[in-house]
Amino acid sequence: MGVLGTMARHFDTIIGPGVMLLYPLYASMRAIESPSTLDDQQWLTYWILYSFITLFELSTYKILSWFPIWPYLKLVFCAWLVLPMFNGAAYIYENFVRQYIKNIGSYGGSNYPDEYKKVLHMMSFDARKAVERYIDRFGTDAFDRVIKAAEKEAKKH
Repeated sequence: MGVLGTMARHFDTIIGPGVMLLYPLYASMRAIESPSTLDDQQWLTYWILYSFITLFELSTYKILSWFPIWPYLKLVFCAWLVLPMFNGAAYIYENFVRQYIKNIGSYGGSNYPDEYKKVLHMMSFDARKAVERYIDRFGTDAFDRVIKAAEKEAKKH
């Protein structure tokens, strides 16, 4: 039981770096190279959350040393954030971070009028970026025409 017991006691130090650092690093590099921005969102959110966890640990290390279960809780939480079957980081972004950002009104481009910001807030990240590119390329008048045409079409149905 000596080797297995030692491995069980140090499971977080054996598995932790792979789950919390190596796999996210590999997946982040793949996300940079992929054309989709959804995986970028997953991994940027993961690194932000991991940074907060690390800052929390650094600032409360004397207290956390009294809780021997902390490393295992951290490992389980980071695994939930990382593993593709859960995509916890994307879940947290969609359900918490995005809501916070909407409330403070910091995205949607400060150079856009309020009515454009409202439309942009209702869209997914990819759609929002496409609309922003469209406005930058063709101007706000062209975007107004698209909105009016969509409103007319919606009234027909």
